[in-house]
Amino acid sequence: MDIAERESRRLRAEALVESLTAAGVAGVITTFVDNSGILRLKTTPVRQFPEAAAWGLGFPDVFDRARFDDTIVVSGTGAEPIGDARLMPDVSRVVRLAAQQGWAWAPADRYRQDGTAHPQDSRELQASGRTVKCAFEIEWVLSPIDSAGFSPAVAGAAYGMSRFAAASDYCRELLEALHAQEVVVEQLHPEYAAGQFEISVVAESPVGAADTGVLVRSTIRAIGVRHGFRTSFSPKVDVGGVGNGGHCHLSVWRGHTNLMAGGDGAAGMTPDGESFVAGILAHLDALVAIGCPSVASYLRLVPSNWSGDYACWGIENREAAVRLVPGPPESSAWAANVEVKCFDQFANPYLLLAGLLAAGRDGLASHARLPAPVGVDPAWLSAEALAAAGVRRLPTSLHDSNEAFVNDHVLTEAFGPELVASLAAIHASELEMFAEAAPEAIAAANLWRY
Repeated sequence: MDIAERESRRLRAEALVESLTAAGVAGVITTFVDNSGILRLKTTPVRQFPEAAAWGLGFPDVFDRARFDDTIVVSGTGAEPIGDARLMPDVSRVVRLAAQQGWAWAPADRYRQDGTAHPQDSRELQASGRTVKCAFEIEWVLSPIDSAGFSPAVAGAAYGMSRFAAASDYCRELLEALHAQEVVVEQLHPEYAAGQFEISVVAESPVGAADTGVLVRSTIRAIGVRHGFRTSFSPKVDVGGVGNGGHCHLSVWRGHTNLMAGGDGAAGMTPDGESFVAGILAHLDALVAIGCPSVASYLRLVPSNWSGDYACWGIENREAAVRLVPGPPESSAWAANVEVKCFDQFANPYLLLAGLLAAGRDGLASHARLPAPVGVDPAWLSAEALAAAGVRRLPTSLHDSNEAFVNDHVLTEAFGPELVASLAAIHASELEMFAEAAPEAIAAANLWRY
């Protein structure tokens, strides 16, 4: 990054200061998601924001090896105290926060002190070639703010008016805040688990989708505090319940043409659309290490819980890890997409999308084809039928998914050796931490993690 680019950043930030100040903004929160999926931040007064935009905010490199509980996973070299990154706020994505009065937010790209890209900056893992549109579904549960454990803050049936009525003011204020922040919401409803809700937003670019996911979750949490609710995005809130997922929707485009529909490939996809999905399916065991990065994740990833724990695909099959959503025939040209259901919200969304795109590109490069779709809950099939269909269980532990990840050359090449080493070390440390823990203890330790 040269002086001319820094000056451009400064000028663009200066152009925002007057309007932010007039709106009562005192400071700007600049965030990045670390390798454990934790949203980390620094803030700067709004008048100082142009300086931060030009030169960044210092942040220790050691957080690349921070576990979810802030334990630093040592490498054995003694190098952990060495090194500093610069958080460079994306001026184009500055948002005045509707649920946190007096604050604005901007996601950060991380750079080295010398102005070069940081090798473990997940936001800058970019895709090339065809356009990809992405969106995350976000699920969460509400508990009274003074409860140490989980107790549903609102009662009522899944998708039911009784639960919605108990939280209708909360839901209205959430929609108003997201609208004020220019987040386009498609739907909001009570979900299956006790005290659970889900929100869906419109698809956008991969980086934009990850940014929006961060912003939506932060807004949900802040609105909850206003209403006396504590929010959990954990994949397993109650060991006997279904947990919170973090489903990811993707569609591949060439110009204005959606490659997930209108073709002669599998289920009406174009051949390139099919190849992209086939690449994701082929690398799914390794992707689970990124999308289900916690020991707690595997308490959720169990059969017949709509978690998508079998590596297969199906048309509108909510038990398949990869679900094709064609949409109504009149809308499939723009609405058709695939939903990857097995992931949860402990994932770093930037890393997860980078991994999905790398896998999809590999499928495109090899002209991969999909097996036959699965039209039933895979858990109902015999071992012989699963083998004949080429269907397998996804990894049932973080240990197994991490092994698949470090041995997947497509993902490790896309992420680079430093990032791969940090992720593997964090996974190993969490496995050691919970080696003797009961499921209830694991769920409790992760309940308010994010």
